[in-house]
Amino acid sequence: MQELLPVTAQLDEGALSIGGVAADVLAAEHGTPLVVYCEETIRAQARAYAAAAPGALIVYGTKAFANVAILRVLAEEGVGADVSTLGELAFAGAAGIPGDRILFHGNNKSDDELAAAAVAGVTVVLDAPDEPERAVAAGVRRVLVRLTPGVEAQTHQAIRTAHDESKFGLPPERALSVIADALALGLDVAGVHFHVGSQLARVDESLLAVERLLEFCERASSELDWQPDVLDIGGGLGVRYTHEEAVPEIDEFVTPLVAALPRDVQVILEPGRSLVGRAGVTLYRVGVVKESGGITYVAVDGGMSDNPRPQLYGARYEALLANRADELADGVYRIAGKHCESGDVLIQAAELPRPARGDLLAVPATGAYTLAMGSTYNGVPRPAVVLVRDGSARVIRRREPVGDLLRYEDG
Repeated sequence: MQELLPVTAQLDEGALSIGGVAADVLAAEHGTPLVVYCEETIRAQARAYAAAAPGALIVYGTKAFANVAILRVLAEEGVGADVSTLGELAFAGAAGIPGDRILFHGNNKSDDELAAAAVAGVTVVLDAPDEPERAVAAGVRRVLVRLTPGVEAQTHQAIRTAHDESKFGLPPERALSVIADALALGLDVAGVHFHVGSQLARVDESLLAVERLLEFCERASSELDWQPDVLDIGGGLGVRYTHEEAVPEIDEFVTPLVAALPRDVQVILEPGRSLVGRAGVTLYRVGVVKESGGITYVAVDGGMSDNPRPQLYGARYEALLANRADELADGVYRIAGKHCESGDVLIQAAELPRPARGDLLAVPATGAYTLAMGSTYNGVPRPAVVLVRDGSARVIRRREPVGDLLRYEDG
């Protein structure tokens, strides 16, 4: 389990601690469900990217979890932001990230988004044939063009982004046309971007995409007399959610990609999940434990409202009892959420010592695309988030009160 937990996680006499703070103390003080982020793990991941790609601009895929405090931690490590909405741009701005370290993506950017990008001085990634003209009208100056390299990543179909039928990017012929249009309109076309997909467990498809990117750049040089100053090769490196999963280390994934690129270009990388995924652990309080059709259900006080990935992607997790972590497993249990959905199951088969009401269940590797994709389904407010480091914890997102659910109701 240690390799799934944050780097500061420790088990002391059966009790889990993260960042030097005991999980049961965190739960008692802040309630459950509670998402706990380890600051040291986030910083270690950012430094690993910097070491693997010297001189590259690393931008955090903000959609993994948009949070001002975490963006500030990353900014202290030299990391910028990859945003795709007005809201994400607002998070990056509130964290003090300068415009020259922000990329604005999106397959359907609104006029308001383009205007806000222009005011913030960020680089816009063109993703549609009509965007050069719209970008100029909005006052945008610097752009990249998103190429669809026609690569099928080995990951869930919902998070593949570079195949021929992707809603993102432009096929080579169209991308060349958009570059030509953008240049004619006076835009600073700095370079080309691609993104293969998310939760990647090998580098092969990304290397193929780099090969096709370089072929495209040769065409652009020949046909348009244009060469990129910037090559953005996206992100997508996965994290381990279970013991059976294997993903490359950051240097194993990044080094061959950077080595395949020309030395005279600015390289941009866009990691999201791999920066914050392992850093997060969600704590739940165990409630009902009961048998049904040969299955022992263990119900917790959260579920699909704070982590919808099992329902969306069939995502798998492991768990431990944070207050009884030194006990041997005596069975296999199905971890269910509290929502009125039969499909509200977090973990189909968790090996644990028999849980009891009041136990504290910890689910590792929940730092990315969990609470970020959460909701208030069933009228359940979103949980609090704390950041831990060196024996102290601070709230970086308050628990939503029930009253807030009615804040926008009228009549």
